[in-house]
Amino acid sequence: MRLFQADSAASHHTRNPSDLTSFVDEVYATLSGLFAYAIALALFVALGTYLWRQLPDATAVAAPAAAGWSLAGRQTQAFATSKLDQRDKTEAYEVFRHPEGGRKDVFHWTDADGAPIAGLEIYRPGGESMGSAVAEIAGQLDPGGLRELEAAGIVDSKFGSVTLLRPARQDGSRACLGFLKQADAPDLRISGWTCQGASLPAQRAAIVCMLNRLTLLAAGNDPRLAALFAHAELKRTDCVTSGLPALSADWVTGSENPLLRGAL
Repeated sequence: MRLFQADSAASHHTRNPSDLTSFVDEVYATLSGLFAYAIALALFVALGTYLWRQLPDATAVAAPAAAGWSLAGRQTQAFATSKLDQRDKTEAYEVFRHPEGGRKDVFHWTDADGAPIAGLEIYRPGGESMGSAVAEIAGQLDPGGLRELEAAGIVDSKFGSVTLLRPARQDGSRACLGFLKQADAPDLRISGWTCQGASLPAQRAAIVCMLNRLTLLAAGNDPRLAALFAHAELKRTDCVTSGLPALSADWVTGSENPLLRGAL
């Protein structure tokens, strides 16, 4: 009987090392799985962080024109306009700068009730992307951004021919007319809009008058800018705020109210 108990005890003690080995193997396997899981989790976190850091760059590329512009304080006024029809109208002048060197000199006119009636922008680009002038004019004519612009003819000014733009779809709101002039030397863009005038010919004449009355106060050590305005002054004509005399003399350049030549 004792011999049997001794054998049983011996047998019990001989099985303990294998049980301990199995336990160690299980612990090792569990730790290995946790370690592999931690590595995989760290890789996912690193990948997610990288993609998150790339997201602002993609957003900046998608809309570069709207970024970076800020209102500049204590800037010397570079341009001026002689008085338009200033009865019950207020003029404001602002300068916007871009970190890449661009500058926008902006005029705003409002009526007695504070409603905007006209705007004029002189843009001298730097290293930034210029963006679409047509899109900017469309945003000014229609803050809701629901209407596209279409060509509305060409008029002559002291700066040469100027492209006219108007909303493609009229929705019953007040009629306004945009304009755009791009100069190459120097790199200069003049754009704006007006709601003055009860008819399209009157608005065209108002735009010509606005541009003819635009003068340069300070060239900022840019001889090409000074030469552009000096040459333009030689071609400046008197303002006509209504009727057709201020329009282009060529009937081809007008989209409406063409001036026919010769007898029928």
